[in-house]
Amino acid sequence: MRPLDVVDLGRRRYHDVLELQRALRLGRIDGSVPRDVLLLVEHDPVYTLGRGTHEASLPFPAETLRALGADVVEIERGGDVTWHGPGQLVGYPIIHLSEHREDLHWYLRRLEQALIDALAELGIPAERNPGKTGVWTRGRKIASIGIHVKQWVTLHGFALNVVADLSWFDSIVPCGIHGVGMTSVRRELDAGESDVVLEHRTREAVVASFGRAFGLEPHLGALPATMAAFAAQGPHHDERGAFATLAIARPTGNP
Repeated sequence: MRPLDVVDLGRRRYHDVLELQRALRLGRIDGSVPRDVLLLVEHDPVYTLGRGTHEASLPFPAETLRALGADVVEIERGGDVTWHGPGQLVGYPIIHLSEHREDLHWYLRRLEQALIDALAELGIPAERNPGKTGVWTRGRKIASIGIHVKQWVTLHGFALNVVADLSWFDSIVPCGIHGVGMTSVRRELDAGESDVVLEHRTREAVVASFGRAFGLEPHLGALPATMAAFAAQGPHHDERGAFATLAIARPTGNP
């Protein structure tokens, strides 16, 4: 089974991690990054606008959103507007699909299945919503997915609400879906665990199920030497996840 380098970045600014993703993607294309990578991160508050963002999805101007304390960024991924921020587990797989399957629909369905399986491990029944990308539970959306692919190497990824303040979504039409109800692992599980414990359990479940979904063996990775300067900066006021402290659960079973 091929290895998957899992790098837990802690809490970081969106722009910094976007540049890191782009550098890793170039490395996967030219071979200087020899293995698939999964970046895990918690962002400072930011609204990201994908290529499919509709004007109706933004009832407030960017200045109003920034006044709330969030950045606003237009990016190359598909999909509409969404929010990232504290209490959310964001995953950026830098995957060379030529080593898996050159099929974007297959890739999206695999991402969804990884999250569905992870949520099942946590005790949350999750499912797809026909015609829409992402993961739902009990009619509410718990995870968003938006990707970009160049030369069959992936960029961007998924965002799973774990203990996030869901009121951040009130200022937009999340993913352009009018009337959608957003939810989180905390809201659905109500397990009485601390945020730290619940986030840690969620990370472990997501990494293990991601490995199974793509037939990869996750292990703690490190950024390539050419990107060591980014790692040396340390997480930005990291309140929960610590850099490279994720305990990896070895995947079992078949994809």
